[in-house]
Amino acid sequence: MVARLIDEDPEGAYGYSRVALRLASRVAAVREAAGFAAYANQKYSEALAEFRAARRMTGSVDLWPVMADCERGLGRPEKALDMAGAPEVHKLDKAGQVEMRLVAAGARRDMEQLDAAIVTLQSPELASNSVQPWTARLRYAYADALLAAGRDGEAREWFAKAVEADKDGSTDASDRLAEMDGVEFVDALVEVEDQDEQQDVREGDGDSLPVEDAEARDLTTAVDEDVVVVEESDTLVDGADNADVEEGKDSADAEGSEGSEDGVGREADKD
Repeated sequence: MVARLIDEDPEGAYGYSRVALRLASRVAAVREAAGFAAYANQKYSEALAEFRAARRMTGSVDLWPVMADCERGLGRPEKALDMAGAPEVHKLDKAGQVEMRLVAAGARRDMEQLDAAIVTLQSPELASNSVQPWTARLRYAYADALLAAGRDGEAREWFAKAVEADKDGSTDASDRLAEMDGVEFVDALVEVEDQDEQQDVREGDGDSLPVEDAEARDLTTAVDEDVVVVEESDTLVDGADNADVEEGKDSADAEGSEGSEDGVGREADKD
């Protein structure tokens, strides 16, 4: 489980390793796995302790390079260089010796000894045209050291060689090479999404108004409605007044008629 998780989920791998340690701390493979899990989480002190325990149990020197790198992580590059010159290095296989060379070069760079780091990486393995599992990382480290030393032309050449050897993408040599050449990669999916968002904004502009304009439109509508209500009220008032006037006029006419009839009757009585 630790080995499966260590690349994708280092923290999860570390958690599993602690459980495994509680259950089987006397098993060398468990101690080694716990060391790599701690190393992946930059817990170099824990990692070094687990690697030492595993080495005592097995007597193997295979962990010597990563133990030296833990010394680097703890801020002790001088100790890492001492380990690079120890007799144990001669017992390592070719891959282990290349790994030890990478660690030693890193320690030189930690001590700001760029030229010494470059010389440390120069080796038959670096000059070889055959591609081995370590070739891409070795060429990459050499190119990076050259670039740090200001030797840009040589650095570009070796980044290109690292790209040729890096079949599984274990380094970002292609990105570094593109960066030196001034090439900028664009994520096509992100670009399409941005274009879709811009299209939505343009379509939305034709159908909707900004907040300020919408508020102004609503206010104007409300005012217009109030004016209509006022005009209707005035019309109703005027109609009522006219009705009252007509009613008063009719009353006066009626009273006048009655008065005339009374007068005629009085005249008739006189006669």
